[in-house]
Amino acid sequence: MTVAAGVGYALIAVGPTLSIFVSVIAKKPFLVLTVLSSTLFWLTSLIVLSGAWRAFLPVKSTTSWLYVVLIVTSVCFQEGVRLVFWKLYKKLEEMLDAFADRTSKPRLSLTDKMQIGLAGGLGHGMAHAVFFCLSLLTPAFGSATYYVEKCSHMPFFLVSAIISFGFSLIHTFSMVIAFNGYAERRKCDQFFVPVMHMTAAMMTLINLVSGGCAVGLPLLCFSAAVTLQYCWNMVCRRLRESYGRLANN
Repeated sequence: MTVAAGVGYALIAVGPTLSIFVSVIAKKPFLVLTVLSSTLFWLTSLIVLSGAWRAFLPVKSTTSWLYVVLIVTSVCFQEGVRLVFWKLYKKLEEMLDAFADRTSKPRLSLTDKMQIGLAGGLGHGMAHAVFFCLSLLTPAFGSATYYVEKCSHMPFFLVSAIISFGFSLIHTFSMVIAFNGYAERRKCDQFFVPVMHMTAAMMTLINLVSGGCAVGLPLLCFSAAVTLQYCWNMVCRRLRESYGRLANN
């Protein structure tokens, strides 16, 4: 039964990203390479970030305000890294377009670019799941489970899996939104991503309150749903505009 529980926690954490990988990414080797490189890129950034904060941990109860500082600096750092990742992608896009011109093949389409953004975001989501959830699940396969005082009615591993579930979706589809915002220079898209990231990260602080996980986890999942809806609306708008230009031509 504990093996089933451990596998269940893992599937909650990475199930959505695994489904996206199998249904969309696995069909194109280039997207698989993008996911792998993105995962390595974000894992490296998280390791660098954790190394910088190692000197301040563990946080004592009398200095719990450090959690806020940690979250703010972490989100700001990751959003800065996202911009670096975008610039690297743009250089790759230019190289691919130049290669297409030399070989008389079509350039990257809007759909191709969105899929690359999805693959990059999937790598970010997988890195988060590996770093913050999967690395903690080994004890879940043992003969017992673990609870924390602030959330005594829900296993710690389930809380961790649901948090990773929410953030994996937010990171995956935020990258698509961010790539479009940078490409179109749309301020609303560019601001939505860090604001949603910061909001979702701050919601995890609710779990520090006794019984707070009963509120914090649904709010995090709601944030993931808002991100999905925003991404869906953005993609539909871009495709309509693209088809409209093709029809006019």
